[in-house]
Amino acid sequence: MKHDKKINEEKQLEHFNKRDILDKLIPLVENTAMRFNVIPVEIDFSKENHKWFLRIFIYSKERNITLDDCENMSRSLGEFIDEIIPVKFNLEISSPGLERKLKSEKEYLIFIGKDILIKLKNGIDETYEKQFVCKIVDFDTNKGLTVFLYGSKKEVLISKENIIYARLYSQDI
Repeated sequence: MKHDKKINEEKQLEHFNKRDILDKLIPLVENTAMRFNVIPVEIDFSKENHKWFLRIFIYSKERNITLDDCENMSRSLGEFIDEIIPVKFNLEISSPGLERKLKSEKEYLIFIGKDILIKLKNGIDETYEKQFVCKIVDFDTNKGLTVFLYGSKKEVLISKENIIYARLYSQDI
């Protein structure tokens, strides 16, 4: 009987609004990141294999993300996050990675000046393939993504609708 009671209590705890939790977490993470001079690229709270995970990806334009950056964020967020999230969870803080797939419009702005591998539905013109490496110059929510094409050494505007995917590109790999 005690075991059934414990299972019921755990199930009750899992009936919460994930969006409400993220709405509380996002400003907390952003403010904490600002104190350490890093940018939160993504904040993901999801369940995998019956376990909850809070994953925070951080980035810095000035330097590479270190283990110390991740530990500082983790320590600073620890108690506050425990008060917001009503279930057991694993906290993972890391850099976005050298070849991160860009998942949001915000990321195009964060990674201005970085090289990306982009795949398009339709080529830009007859001379360009649908997949190529270019540099992010700018992003406008209404107009799209402006990139520098290394081959023709010119800037072009790509509509958001034409982008299948884009990911960071590093020749170091």
